[in-house]
Amino acid sequence: MTISQAFQMALQHHQAGRLAEAEALYRQVLAAQPNHADALNMLGILAHQAGRPDAADLIRQAIALNPAALRYHVNLGNVLSGHGRLDEAVSAYRTALRINPNDADAHYNLGTAFQRQGRLDEAIAEYGAVLQIQPGFVLAHNNLGVALKARGRLDEAIAAYRMALEIKPDYVSVLNNLGVALHEKRQFAEAADACRRALAFEPNFSEAYSNLGNALLAQRKLDESVAALRRAIELKPDSPEARNNFAVALWKQRRFDEAVAACRRALEIQPGDTDGLNTLGAILCDMGRLDEAIDAYRQAIALKPDFSAAHRNLGIALNERGQINEAAAAYHRAIALAPDDPRAHFGLAVAWLAQGDFLRGWEKYEWRWQVEDADLERHFTQPLWDGSPLEGRTLLLYDDQGIGDAIQFIRYLPLAAQRGENIILECQPELQRLFQTMASDFPLFARGQTLPDFDLYCPLSSLPRIFSTDASNIPGIAPYLRADTAGAALWRERLGGPSTTLKVGLAWAGNPNHKNDRNRSLRLVSLAPLAGVPGVRFYSLQKGSASIEAGASPAGLRLIDFADDLKDFADTAALLANLDLVITADTAVAHLAGAMGKPVWTLLPFVPDWRWLLDRSDSPWYPPMRLFRQPRLMDWAPVIADVRAQLQLLANDKVEA
Repeated sequence: MTISQAFQMALQHHQAGRLAEAEALYRQVLAAQPNHADALNMLGILAHQAGRPDAADLIRQAIALNPAALRYHVNLGNVLSGHGRLDEAVSAYRTALRINPNDADAHYNLGTAFQRQGRLDEAIAEYGAVLQIQPGFVLAHNNLGVALKARGRLDEAIAAYRMALEIKPDYVSVLNNLGVALHEKRQFAEAADACRRALAFEPNFSEAYSNLGNALLAQRKLDESVAALRRAIELKPDSPEARNNFAVALWKQRRFDEAVAACRRALEIQPGDTDGLNTLGAILCDMGRLDEAIDAYRQAIALKPDFSAAHRNLGIALNERGQINEAAAAYHRAIALAPDDPRAHFGLAVAWLAQGDFLRGWEKYEWRWQVEDADLERHFTQPLWDGSPLEGRTLLLYDDQGIGDAIQFIRYLPLAAQRGENIILECQPELQRLFQTMASDFPLFARGQTLPDFDLYCPLSSLPRIFSTDASNIPGIAPYLRADTAGAALWRERLGGPSTTLKVGLAWAGNPNHKNDRNRSLRLVSLAPLAGVPGVRFYSLQKGSASIEAGASPAGLRLIDFADDLKDFADTAALLANLDLVITADTAVAHLAGAMGKPVWTLLPFVPDWRWLLDRSDSPWYPPMRLFRQPRLMDWAPVIADVRAQLQLLANDKVEA
């Protein structure tokens, strides 16, 4: 057998994966012809495949014999890259390109080395060079997409992935990558579709199931999300990413204990996983286990000091523990690391507003539009109003947040009207009749009704910023909302008119979907100590699911329940007009009573919403309001004891009067 025949047979064995036979023949060739450069090159490749350390030396011997062989330099680069010696690999690829600047493989491999070094712009340039030379190079399209996505150039990344799929529609890794990029673009349905297409070609692709679960989670399809992520774990039980995503899906289903268990299992698999620690912290924070959450975030930050999301979430947890200054510092650090993080900016806005730093707070408060899952923005095509004179243009004002926010900020209507008379209002249906008492001169539409043409728009919650509100110039001193005269008269008749009995309305729970409802709402049983106050008659103002508690009030707390008669907030206002006092948790009822100028006692959690400020018993937004604050997290007993004592004094005064 000739040397040429032996070499060709070695190549055949090598290509078939019969490495031992191939190596024996390469060495046979070299024994007969020590300067056989191709045999040295291929033996070096084989050594690299076998994990042997002499691979680079063998290829360098080949290069010494034939320095102009471009492929040898590319192979040397691949071996060096495989050993993590990226600077040397880059040098080898550049040598290859000096031999032939139009070699697509050399450009591609140089791009991958740059990408691994984090030199993304250089990697992108190399992949671009590849595709100029060889437009159908599908791996280059994929890697270009990965590099572009890492640079935040999502539209270009998506285009690169789509080009790869035009060439190879069943390229499952690209379909999966496309799904991830579409998810970051918030195109969740399209992301899920890309993952499903990947799974159609490869049904056991764990990563595609994991990313499908994330896309379904973003669409709030929680059961489907949990099922997809469970399948991802079945296929790849040791995947911390899949288990971490599974924990998030369980968390969103409010299955807290299971979510924590899933997260801890992920951390057992990969103990130093900072993403897992961050997720664990978020779940624990939502459970109110703030010390544990803070510890998890700090562990993540210790492992990865530039982890912006952990700094931001640490700020959230510190804020919930009442450490506002420390929270603000964490938000500042997060913003320094990730200047476009909307949650960090919004968190800082809330901290500033709670501290009474209104002017800076309102500016940052506009970041709320960009917070994921906020679902606030209406996407009007007209321009946002900047507060300038309307000069004949028509302005739409609409309520963009909860009922309480709308009641609080409708006070700005007269100020807006000073900039021009052409104003239309939109509000939630349950506020329409109430707001008509203030906005009788303006067209008022319920959400869902067809709006007339308008030129500009502004959400109510942006008006404090437009009018540069600080603590000294809050407009709309109560009462700025009033009960309908006829409705109030009907309730006066039902309640029996004036008497020495103190008529007190109670509301103990807000919207259960509010993110802080766990802290701000009470159970009716918590108000049981009020039962012992003589000379008081209690009326339930409670609506929603918590209203069922009125049917089983605590012993001695006789509660007259008119909930079925309160169809909207105009009805509630008519009832409030005939009460002496309102005692309420942080609910829309508190805002309504305050806006009507009624005496109202608002029961606040240890860390209240920003609008109630810090460490004061009154509110600049509602002068008749009195604030009763928890002295400790989740401890309502001292609050109710204080309310009972003050209620007894008020009832005594009523009798004596």
